[in-house]
Amino acid sequence: MWGMSQTPPENPDFDAMTRDIAEVPAVEVIVTVAVNLMSAAAVKLGLSEEGEKYKDLDEARKLISGLAGLLDASATEISSFHAAPLRDGLKSLQLAFREASVVPDEPGQGPGEKYTGPVYS
Repeated sequence: MWGMSQTPPENPDFDAMTRDIAEVPAVEVIVTVAVNLMSAAAVKLGLSEEGEKYKDLDEARKLISGLAGLLDASATEISSFHAAPLRDGLKSLQLAFREASVVPDEPGQGPGEKYTGPVYS
């Protein structure tokens, strides 16, 4: 064990992770986070193989809203090549949320719709 006057042992794994992260372009990080949010939202909407087991519309609402905010904030930073399929996926999740809701939100009040505008089927 090291004392207070000694420096902590170096962690080469942390250094390697830092180098790896430094090499990843921002667009790739944004797209990866967006895809992770989409995947998590789909599971919380009950769209996975397990369906109802993991369904949680309150959690899905948060994830969809977070995704919409991320896409809105990064729209000018990522190309339409990346943004278009992410927006399509977001709209699909918003529509799935509306369909899964017992009492659907008013148009413009659904998850993420303050960023995207109302979503209609």
